[in-house]
Amino acid sequence: FLEPHHQNQHDNFPAPKGYSERLREISADLPNDLQKLGGNAKDHYYGYMGMVAKLDESLGRLVDVLISLEKLENTIILFTSDHGCHFKTRNDEYKRSCHEASVRVPTLLHGPGFNNGSPITRNCSLIDLPPTLLDAAGLDIPKKMQGFSLQSPPRAGIDNIFIQISESEIGRALVHEQWKYSITSPSGHPKQDKGSLEYEESHLYNLETDPDEQVNRVSDPLLISVRKELAGQLIDRMIAAGEEKPAILPAKNTAMPE
Repeated sequence: FLEPHHQNQHDNFPAPKGYSERLREISADLPNDLQKLGGNAKDHYYGYMGMVAKLDESLGRLVDVLISLEKLENTIILFTSDHGCHFKTRNDEYKRSCHEASVRVPTLLHGPGFNNGSPITRNCSLIDLPPTLLDAAGLDIPKKMQGFSLQSPPRAGIDNIFIQISESEIGRALVHEQWKYSITSPSGHPKQDKGSLEYEESHLYNLETDPDEQVNRVSDPLLISVRKELAGQLIDRMIAAGEEKPAILPAKNTAMPE
């Protein structure tokens, strides 16, 4: 009953008392993509951010304890999540889509090797976190482990991010340079099948010129070569993840979307 269509029995984000009201006063504007799309962000965004603020305060209490024990500088802290929230702007739930509001997650690393205050600007994935923690702790990274330590220099040729989407759809996506490319299975059962041998192109966004992902260019005839290149890279990543090589069909819609 509660998932994937409801956060709780009231389908809202119950922040601690007063938090959502305070955040609404501080920042009344929604992020650009939520302003432009529908969904229920106007009703629930500040409750969500109130919950985030409370988590942030709780992390601060943990840091205070480490300071009092004089262990902060010898402790590695990883604060992250498993998905974002698009407030029903992309499908009839809150996540499980290829869009940035769904797949980008907050992540903070602190401790030996991470305290220079510099953000990690290259593309990275959740599968990079286990080898990163092992590397930071001075432990060997098993050769069979997927992902790469964020403390190591970027590896040549490893510049794309692979995304698997389940339950709402059988979807796969790739982020490569400025492009976001996504495919979905037209016939598979999202909650019963873990993969498919046939997919159809569903989304193509230029994240540099369209960071809010408002213009789906998957049917743009001028980008056929881009789609072909991205499809090949995506298939390679699927095979590397243990999936069978699939067929990717072109999007059925041949007109540019509004």
